[in-house]
Amino acid sequence: MADPIAEVAAKHPAPEGLVYQYGTAGVTLNLIRSARRSEVDNAADNGRHVLDSVMVRCGLIAALRSRAHKGKWIGIMITASHNPPEDNGVKLVEPLEEWEVLSTTIANKATPEDVSKYYQEIAEKYHIDTDSSARVVVGRDTRASGARLLGCVLDGLKAAGAEVKECGFLTTPQLHYIVRSLNTEGTASAYGTPTEQGYYEKFGAAFKTALKGKKPSGSLTVDCANGVGGPKLTQLIKHLPPKEEGLEIFVVNDNVVKPESLNVECGADYVKTNQRAPPTSKVGAGDRCCSLDGDADRVVYYFKDTNNMFHLLDGDRIATLVASFLGDVVRGAGLADSITIGVVQTAYANGAATEYVEKNLKLKVDCTPTGVKYLHHAAEMLDVGVYFEANGHGTVIFSQDTLDTIAKYEPRSPGQKESLEVLKAVIDIINQAVGDALSDFLLVEVVLAHKNWGPQEWLSTYTDLPNRLLKVTVDDRKIFQTTDAERKLVKPDGIQKQIDEEVKKVRQGRSFARASGTEDAVRVYAEAATRGEADDLARKVAEIVKAAGSSS
Repeated sequence: MADPIAEVAAKHPAPEGLVYQYGTAGVTLNLIRSARRSEVDNAADNGRHVLDSVMVRCGLIAALRSRAHKGKWIGIMITASHNPPEDNGVKLVEPLEEWEVLSTTIANKATPEDVSKYYQEIAEKYHIDTDSSARVVVGRDTRASGARLLGCVLDGLKAAGAEVKECGFLTTPQLHYIVRSLNTEGTASAYGTPTEQGYYEKFGAAFKTALKGKKPSGSLTVDCANGVGGPKLTQLIKHLPPKEEGLEIFVVNDNVVKPESLNVECGADYVKTNQRAPPTSKVGAGDRCCSLDGDADRVVYYFKDTNNMFHLLDGDRIATLVASFLGDVVRGAGLADSITIGVVQTAYANGAATEYVEKNLKLKVDCTPTGVKYLHHAAEMLDVGVYFEANGHGTVIFSQDTLDTIAKYEPRSPGQKESLEVLKAVIDIINQAVGDALSDFLLVEVVLAHKNWGPQEWLSTYTDLPNRLLKVTVDDRKIFQTTDAERKLVKPDGIQKQIDEEVKKVRQGRSFARASGTEDAVRVYAEAATRGEADDLARKVAEIVKAAGSSS
């Protein structure tokens, strides 16, 4: 009897000598985060490509995962996010950490027979009926390799007998939105109409309601990284209030006709890493700008002042702005005694941002290991959890109890009624399924409009401590083990004590070292009262790490 799982694995064999690893994509799931063009060429054999086998097996896992959830919709997104155009990767929507291990394992099975055997082992372990219903939604970004890889995914899903909803080009957050909407359709907690059009209608209407007649000052220039976010933003704008009543948006770097331009000298990662506007930027002093990444799940803001100096308003800044505003409307609605707001950060959050939240906003701050999945999980534990990584990936999560409290609350004054209406509209603007650059920048614009702020007022809330991030190449990153949300090293022995001694020597010093998740390197972060002290501290800690790494 024919074995369709072994047959599809044989059709797309895995290149020899490659080991696939997970990244830290968070609430999405990365089987392999990226594959350079040179690796594809070197691994190619009779037309095979480095990611084809992974895509097939991703389809198999998604079908099993759907069946494990009694036919719940699972999403597959083909994208490498902020990576160069020659890269590609895959993300699964609806993560569970244990299934990350399963996915990595099946991706590294050597033979078709091994793949089929492991597929059956997963089904037996989780009591999955492989003849039951499996439903999977598939989307992709604009990379040239996307069409071929989509074919591989569809081959895997067909072999597994899954029902497929193919959505074509989407942002990663749009795919999350559709999956969540499909899985809540017809319930009391229905998230939205499960289509791309439904996405635009929901967020466009919420933006108009949340503005409450207020108009953001000036315009917003949005750099779309020459990715899928460009055409999708153009569609979203059609559902926003006209510029005379709402926000004037200028869309730049939206060339999807040339896939090779994706993320090249533009986009959120370029701006964050280089601390400068894209070379194509022609905006003037004080003009508000933001940049998306290639699959539009992260956003950072920036502007140039009257002295032509560049200022970045990154994920830390977005988190503090949003948390401040949510505190205002919750208090205004009379719900301060019923709802607690918290901010979730990683160790990379600037110390000045943490201090501002705790001392000025009087809000709780939780720290998690690096990776959106850790932030997202911690935020789910709060009434209202605000989380953003410094790179601009983040969102706000409202617990079901909090949503019920807001829905049932009866305002006691016109002022409370208005604040409550704004709060409800803001909840609808936020894509709680995942960090979403489009909905996040709409949220930022609502906050700025209500506060009557421009970028300079936003920047003035606190002053970032100078910081430096270095990468130290080591022979074996696994010897560097951390605790306290990756802020302290427990292995190698004695290394943390040496770091602590260097930190004591500088004003407002803080430093930590953590192993990279994808390469044999250790990331060293340091901050201090001055640029010179921060640079010096980072260099000294890097020397400590290098010595420990070479003496192991």
